[in-house]
Amino acid sequence: MNCIDVFNGDADGICALQQLRLHQPQPRARLVTGVKRDISLLARLTETATSRITVLDISLDRNRDALAQLLEQRNSIFYADHHYSGDIPESTLLEAHINPSPHLCTSLIVDRLLSGKYRTWALAGAYGDNLDEVAGVYGGEINLRAEEMQQLREIGLLLNYNGYGFSLEDLIVHPADLFREVQQYADPFNFHQNSAMLQKLRLAYARDMAEVANLRPFRIYPTGHVFWLPAATWSRRVIGVFSNQIARDEPDMAHAVLTTHPDGSLLVSVRAPLTTRAGADTLCRQFAAGGGRAAAAGINRLPVHEVETFCTMFSHHFSP
Repeated sequence: MNCIDVFNGDADGICALQQLRLHQPQPRARLVTGVKRDISLLARLTETATSRITVLDISLDRNRDALAQLLEQRNSIFYADHHYSGDIPESTLLEAHINPSPHLCTSLIVDRLLSGKYRTWALAGAYGDNLDEVAGVYGGEINLRAEEMQQLREIGLLLNYNGYGFSLEDLIVHPADLFREVQQYADPFNFHQNSAMLQKLRLAYARDMAEVANLRPFRIYPTGHVFWLPAATWSRRVIGVFSNQIARDEPDMAHAVLTTHPDGSLLVSVRAPLTTRAGADTLCRQFAAGGGRAAAAGINRLPVHEVETFCTMFSHHFSP
């Protein structure tokens, strides 16, 4: 049976797949991935039949029609995710492990399924999803040193950084190539020390993040801040890690980061206050092309004439 691995091109998708393939290698699997916001990945497989498909870290709700078609075509599908799913189809061909808890990510869901067998990779994925406190608890349970936790955090940060962009051309490394690099290392600490590809990401990240040092909010509200980044390649790459950084800097506040598409529409990244990790998804789903998780969500294309509407709704949405 053909094997196809479909995964979000960020840290969580990559680290979830790394655990599964360490546990059950599939060296000939076809890899289907893309930039982090390219989540309608199952639509690429509509001609596929009688294959084994693994789907990681993409919303079932946003892939519902393609999933139904793939099930009709007798594909066997394993689906793990932590985004809003809506109703999950009932099929003997579908094994779904979906939990939208704001304290979980797909890597941690897979970690539970594998009884913690590859937990260090799961923690790298959790750090990439800004679940630092959760990762710290799990790391303490297996007696990781502070230095080791910091190395896993940097892996997650850099894998996540690489996933953001409007197109594959914006990325430093294609996510499929990055997974193939990761796949060579059963031990993430060996990966941290020896991967030339990770070093490439480390240097690019430092250059890009130097650009954000002087950014100031576009709108300031009692409940949170909205940033509007300039139209530049570096801003398209940092939107996710910058959003996570400012959320950590002010954990009681909500944050939104806007970046301009070439057509003038906006990519929006929203972070709920870390103290609640709630409400980002319900705000974003009120807009076309919006969705995500309770703690972190986004809008893929917000028309520029809706910016003030979004800002007003943002300012009220996170009010006590």
